[in-house]
Amino acid sequence: MHEFLVSAGAFIVLLGVMVVVHEFGHFAVAKLCKVRVEAFSVGFGPRLFGVKYGDTDYKICALPLGGYVKMSGEEFAELSDAASGTATIAPPTDAGALNNHPRWQRMLIGVAGPVANFILAFVLMLIYFNWINEVPAFEVKTATVEWVVPGSAAAQAGLQPGDVIRRFADAVNPDWDKINQDLMLNPNQTLPVQVDRDGKSIQLSLRIPAKLDEDDLAGILPELVPGPIGVAQVQSGTPADQAGLRAGDGILSVDGLPFHTVTSLLAYMQAGQGKPISLQVLRNGAVLSMVAHPAKLDTGWKLGFVIVPSPTRSSPLPINKAVAKSSQFCTENSLLLVELLERIFEHRISASNALAGPVGIARAAGDAAESKGWDYKFKLAGVISLNLGIINLMPFPILDGGMILFLLIESVIRREINIVWKERIYQGAFMVLMALFVFLIYNDVSKLPIFAHLKL
Repeated sequence: MHEFLVSAGAFIVLLGVMVVVHEFGHFAVAKLCKVRVEAFSVGFGPRLFGVKYGDTDYKICALPLGGYVKMSGEEFAELSDAASGTATIAPPTDAGALNNHPRWQRMLIGVAGPVANFILAFVLMLIYFNWINEVPAFEVKTATVEWVVPGSAAAQAGLQPGDVIRRFADAVNPDWDKINQDLMLNPNQTLPVQVDRDGKSIQLSLRIPAKLDEDDLAGILPELVPGPIGVAQVQSGTPADQAGLRAGDGILSVDGLPFHTVTSLLAYMQAGQGKPISLQVLRNGAVLSMVAHPAKLDTGWKLGFVIVPSPTRSSPLPINKAVAKSSQFCTENSLLLVELLERIFEHRISASNALAGPVGIARAAGDAAESKGWDYKFKLAGVISLNLGIINLMPFPILDGGMILFLLIESVIRREINIVWKERIYQGAFMVLMALFVFLIYNDVSKLPIFAHLKL
């Protein structure tokens, strides 16, 4: 219940801010173009309170799921006359009606919403990089492999613990974010990989699985930080307690493997399916040996201790570097989404694996809300704002890009498209979007831990 409430609350806040900023973009440009704006609403449904200033009702509504802007003459229900196909509510003499403004102004109003989302993403990341910029206190600069899951794609390719990845696909000296992106964008593809191993350069070929495990990068466990795995707390009666682990200990190695993160330790225990493991533990400067017997706790094999989070430090960037980093973040994530959509349409990536709907976004928002630090919070908000802007620019009816497409067509043919035909197209598009919405919700729900045994 706690997880649900946190996820729901974070989702409402995050989506609400993104949509309100999007609608404010439409609102601001509409006002500049002297279009009559009848309502600017935060939320949907019944009006709770607000104030009317000029022609606009600024209001708060009962359902806090975003917001909307209502402009005179923009809804087909108000404009269409099914018999004649002509506007009846907004006559040509109504200078404040949207449809009586030049097409270039209507295009500006349409594109202003997505642009507002792009600006929001840039500003969020500029604030983060210029004021916060969390980095690991101790960081491994190279893409070093900490462990490889037996039987995984990485193991079959010949990757080994200790390998340093020097080239992955077309990227030279990539970081783990770049490697993860290439893995996600190339299911069922074989990518060239070059690694340094014991002073030698080795060429490998990695066949990417059709469905990736988000936690292990196709079987690769990355070395992200140096040092032992810190033990913050040991739960009574667990395998860790029975083995002799105590708060303040540092796990140096597991069966001789120098693990640095609990992610690698967990993956190693899942592969071992509960077999005993030998631990080398640092305690008060002395190295101790002990044997632990992992137990099935919750959903996997575990020892039953709480880790010491990897230390981070704040390293704010000067404004010029923060601007450059923010621009790079927005560009890379925008291109990533475009490439992802392109590969979905080319049937190179499964939509069920690549797309997330409201439930998936809510889970991510909940994780961000409960995560320590600001890195994940800012980056998730930035990515969602960029995605909202790009998706709304797609040339599909109902979306802003669809409206702009209609206006471009009308500019070429030099006349208005029959409004009855517009209504029919929009009704069909609405049904398609509703079907997509249902698919995304089903897809998200099927990925919940409680339904992990189900397959789409």
